[in-house]
Amino acid sequence: MHTVWKGAISFGLVHVPVKMFSATEDKDISMKLIHRVCGGNVSYIRKCPTCEVEVEWDDIVKGYEYEKGRYVLFEKDELEQLSGEATKTINILDFVALEEIDPIYFQKTYYLSPDQAGGNAYNLLLEAMRQSGRIGIAKISIRSKSSLAAIRIIDDCLAMETIFYPDEIRPVNQVPGLPDAVNVNEKELMMARMLIEQLSTPFEPAKYTDDYRARLMDLIQHKISGEEVSVAPEAQRTNVLDLMAALQASLEAVKLPPNAPGGLDTSAAGTLPSAAAPSQQAADGAAGSSDVVAKVKKPRARKSKKEETVS
Repeated sequence: MHTVWKGAISFGLVHVPVKMFSATEDKDISMKLIHRVCGGNVSYIRKCPTCEVEVEWDDIVKGYEYEKGRYVLFEKDELEQLSGEATKTINILDFVALEEIDPIYFQKTYYLSPDQAGGNAYNLLLEAMRQSGRIGIAKISIRSKSSLAAIRIIDDCLAMETIFYPDEIRPVNQVPGLPDAVNVNEKELMMARMLIEQLSTPFEPAKYTDDYRARLMDLIQHKISGEEVSVAPEAQRTNVLDLMAALQASLEAVKLPPNAPGGLDTSAAGTLPSAAAPSQQAADGAAGSSDVVAKVKKPRARKSKKEETVS
């Protein structure tokens, strides 16, 4: 692994020298922009529109636009001094329970290993955190950006998760179209709970694969071999107009009869609609059930980002 940062964890008067490594890697398939006419690689040029010349990195500084077209400029060392990055310290402020932190706060994970002669202090912090069941909340400055961080244990390794500040989390009440009150039909709720129960399983990350990446690599290999390939578009799912029918069909797809052992008790909710004729039940409006239109959209592939060294 490539070291991306060197510094130390500080808690109280204890100083733990550490090295930082990226815990994750982006496996998106990278593609370049190619000029269709000649096949040349299209490049991006740093060009000043005023001087009409290409600009070297040494001639570039950061600026804040306080008025249209007017900037205050900052040299790199000014920003480093302001952020305290020169200290290279992960300063633990508090120890908290991991379950108290909502996952929305987490950004990126790094592994931390002991550096220089810091093995004893590293092991001490790791074991003390393990026995306490707590994680550390810290502050760190990386590339002139101050971040909150959570120090926790993964197997026998200390790990750091950069996390958002509270004012960087958008309030839920800003989301448009949320219902004022949650009202659901009891029969539909019962069947939805049954479906969740049948799809519940221990988390096994190895069983989830990137199907898009596998299909793209297969297509790349065919094109390298000079084969003509036509990709059939995936059949679009039709709109589901009857929520009760969709729930019934979903239960049948996981091969669970409504009253099978292991499912929820359905006797109190009356007779459920059969899969053969759910439309009449929907037409009569089952116990106040409202028709729902649900569209399934294919998620967009995320743009790949090059991993950068943060030291």
